[in-house]
Amino acid sequence: MNFPSRRYFKKTKEVFLFRCGFSALALLALICAVPAQNNNNQKAKNASKPTSAVDARVQTFRFESKLTAREMPYRIVFPPAYFAAKKAPPRRYPAVYLLHGLTGHFDNWTDKTRLAEYAAEFDFLIITPEGGDGWFTDSASAPDDRFESYIAEELIAEIDGKFRTAADRNNRFIAGLSMGGYGALKFGLKYPEKFALVGSFSGALDAALRGQNHPFLRPSILTVFGAAEDSPTRRENDIFRLAREMPPEKIKGLPFVYFACGTEDAFLATNRELAALLLERKIPHEFRQLPGRHDWKFWDAQALEFLRLAERFLNGAKAKAN
Repeated sequence: MNFPSRRYFKKTKEVFLFRCGFSALALLALICAVPAQNNNNQKAKNASKPTSAVDARVQTFRFESKLTAREMPYRIVFPPAYFAAKKAPPRRYPAVYLLHGLTGHFDNWTDKTRLAEYAAEFDFLIITPEGGDGWFTDSASAPDDRFESYIAEELIAEIDGKFRTAADRNNRFIAGLSMGGYGALKFGLKYPEKFALVGSFSGALDAALRGQNHPFLRPSILTVFGAAEDSPTRRENDIFRLAREMPPEKIKGLPFVYFACGTEDAFLATNRELAALLLERKIPHEFRQLPGRHDWKFWDAQALEFLRLAERFLNGAKAKAN
């Protein structure tokens, strides 16, 4: 696939911004480049030793999932005001879902980044679900590994029913790293009625197209998507096909797509390919390629950036409504 021509991108100091010229992007016009992260080793060390105030806002829950036939853990980072004296009526909060990567787990986001510290600046419930190595997809070979249906049909209902969320599309966002970035963008394309904004950091966006020649990814890819290159599970979960075949009349109902990838990341090429496709289809989005690798330093910075983006998105939507 051809890379977009130079007229589509604007170079800042260290950031390439690929923008689609749609009115939806106006909501994000004030977004700044991801700030450089200093003293990352010390920050990572501090992140594993949060203060007691932070500890109180980070809680783990377990849910008996019928779709996966097992107990599924998830973690929530509550906003500072959530447990304050209740008002009448009690305040409800937007929800941000963050998905982990391959070989990771639901607690990675709070254990390996400063997410809990960053969250104190925002009024979001931040939910970090468990997805195993299942690519947030209903497996072609393991009947109980229905990680897509679990998120879409069970977990969101669990969160909205149990906690004080603003339970509607305009107050629900989802993003993820690597495998989770693929999952988040796929949720946006397959369930546009559930999310207003989706994001991917270092996304393994071509997961459904990969096969035998990727030793690290191969076991999970073949289990989830099937060995056949044209399996129904591959076709139904190929985000390139979903975007390419999206009917024009449905594009206007899609969530805004934000995705970023490091210039030293092996997934940069597939991220560029998706940027080209979204431009071609006129799907509102922003793509950033930034200095960085496939690592927690990059994902830590992007977690903060996505929270900022979600806040600006909400503020822009409110301003537009008024």
